[in-house]
Amino acid sequence: MNETNPVPDYLVIGAITKDVIPGGFTLGGTVTYGAITASRLGKRAAIVTSAAPDLVLPETFRDIRYAFVPAEQTTTFRNVYVDGVRRQYVEALACPIGVHHIPPTWLTAPLVHLGPLVGELDETMVHFFPKSLVIATPQGWFRSWDETGYVTLGCWPRAELLLPHLTALILSDEDIRGDPDCIERFATMTRTLVLTHGARGATVYHCGEVRHLPTRPAHEVDPTGAGDVFAAAFVIRMHELLMERGVEDPWEAARFANVVASFSVEGMSYSAIPDRAKVEAYLANLALVT
Repeated sequence: MNETNPVPDYLVIGAITKDVIPGGFTLGGTVTYGAITASRLGKRAAIVTSAAPDLVLPETFRDIRYAFVPAEQTTTFRNVYVDGVRRQYVEALACPIGVHHIPPTWLTAPLVHLGPLVGELDETMVHFFPKSLVIATPQGWFRSWDETGYVTLGCWPRAELLLPHLTALILSDEDIRGDPDCIERFATMTRTLVLTHGARGATVYHCGEVRHLPTRPAHEVDPTGAGDVFAAAFVIRMHELLMERGVEDPWEAARFANVVASFSVEGMSYSAIPDRAKVEAYLANLALVT
């Protein structure tokens, strides 16, 4: 564990991953993409994760605090894209992560992101952050895999334990392929639900109102992690707007997150996640032409 103080602005919890690529691997997982996004948007970011002792974090993590649960292996995925559709394989698993693994002072982080990838988090963890805005990207609660590691998507059996207590649930079209009717159910159980559609933007469900928000046109190089980038940017902007205006504005938060995520797909892995200045410059120019 590195330095645990001060309390982070943004805490993300879940498995860090080795994502296999030709010639080696790159780091992945919600904790990677979420924490780097928060850091580049000017927030103090921290992660709680599980990995093998030989995992070395790159220089990109120098400003990100972390707490590691020791494991014999680091969770490893192999992703294969065919006609824009991801086929995914689990090749190794780290350890589950519990609330007792979180440094006590971090439990007061204003922004908390639950990012399970392989069922390593329990849904009831949401109850340990009573003063935080808590979001979830629940892809890992939809997943199962066979003896070859091939991942399939189905129903999320314990969703009702989490959804009523969230600030927002962030899902992608890919997440719900195994249960396409879940949006209607989930939208009645949580205050804000966002369904992301890649290059087609996002649909926001909030307190009975539904709006589709288009995104910035992007030259897509690598879409991996874009949903996690969106989620981190969304909760960060939601919190900023709440502090500035005293009201929730998920629509404006989604517009901001769309832009951040659109830049992130224009490079490999997390290399193109933009900083705050780049995002604000784009939004300022957009305001001028509209």
